[in-house]
Amino acid sequence: MPASANKRRTPKRLQDIRLSVLDLSLIVEGSNAAQSFKNSLDLARHVEKRGYYRFWLAEHHSMPSVASSATSVLIGHIAGGTTTLRVGAGGIMLPNHAPLVIAEQFGTLESLYPGRIDLGLGRAPGADQRTARALRRDLRVGGEDFPELLQELRDYLQPGASGSPAGVRAIPGEGLNIPIWLLGSSDFSARLAGLLGLPFAFAGHFSPNYTLPALQTYRHSFRPSEVLDQPYAMVGVNVMAADTDARAQRLATTHYQSFLNLIRGDLKPIQPPVDDMDALWSEFEKLSVQSQLGSSIIGSPETVKKGLQELLDSTQADELMITTSVFEHADRLRSYEIVADVWKA
Repeated sequence: MPASANKRRTPKRLQDIRLSVLDLSLIVEGSNAAQSFKNSLDLARHVEKRGYYRFWLAEHHSMPSVASSATSVLIGHIAGGTTTLRVGAGGIMLPNHAPLVIAEQFGTLESLYPGRIDLGLGRAPGADQRTARALRRDLRVGGEDFPELLQELRDYLQPGASGSPAGVRAIPGEGLNIPIWLLGSSDFSARLAGLLGLPFAFAGHFSPNYTLPALQTYRHSFRPSEVLDQPYAMVGVNVMAADTDARAQRLATTHYQSFLNLIRGDLKPIQPPVDDMDALWSEFEKLSVQSQLGSSIIGSPETVKKGLQELLDSTQADELMITTSVFEHADRLRSYEIVADVWKA
């Protein structure tokens, strides 16, 4: 076990770590993707002014509520409309793509916006099986070959890379410093990130029960590399903040409905909040949703500050990535504003 895994960790204060944003460019009922892209850019500019460090977009497909399917294209739009934010993928689902294509796309982004692009990689399809087939054509190629795909991608980005055995090269891409992160909701990518000495981001916003085991696996597996000399872990968390606990709880019903619809296979755009979720879900559905969203932090500024510090105490994360799913864009902006205020207080 490396020394870093045994080292006693000094308690961290919320003010001392970075906060970042995960965006899905949400499509709400009655709206469209064009408006979602405008909202995403507005949100990025809003959080940039308030000191957030990264703005990541996630690859999902065939979902009426998510407009970020062409993730690399949208990253360019956000990076072009901001100045200091690191903008990246949280993440690109690598088995959906040829590694050469991703190397070229992110080489292009890094060339356009030097020093501001991150490449987070996952191994899930980001879609159902029918959509995965449409993306991949051959479902025999899947998450099990993720380490090989990752190595191929990294080879294309190496300085002075010779490319593939056939002499294929990623231009642009070759020799550029594009930080690669591994993303995960279990321990597979946690272990791989540790062994390769790469930064790791855990999807605590929808897999809270595995957060601590995955972080432990990552830290215990970590081997220093040319990228990192010690582990660097980021944890995703749902936050719905408002001026009062009651208002935040009502806004959060939008998020509950999204997961309820996912469980039912009844995908639809983001729904407006409701007064009573018990009128919509069964007891079993309620427990299922709560098991996935159990780490969500919902409430007033005081409640949110307490919740974020408790999450930091338990995970000892180096960075927290906030994702907020509410119906009205103004409420989303306000939520991130509240988080920034309690973060700096």
